[in-house]
Amino acid sequence: MKDNQDSVAGKSDSGVKDSRRDRLKLALRENLKRRKSQARGRSDGGASSETADASLDDASGEKPSQ
Repeated sequence: MKDNQDSVAGKSDSGVKDSRRDRLKLALRENLKRRKSQARGRSDGGASSETADASLDDASGEKPSQ
């Protein structure tokens, strides 16, 4: 009987390992997507802020005092 219990426990361990592996895979994939999105936002944000500053300077027609 003990052998039978060990084989059942062995199957549940591999099932737990598989589910854990799947959860980790999914978490890594979501993390990668989030990081890529953040990187795109940073690269897009830099260009748009320069344009916004230029348009504010040009709106008054005067050069900003430094």
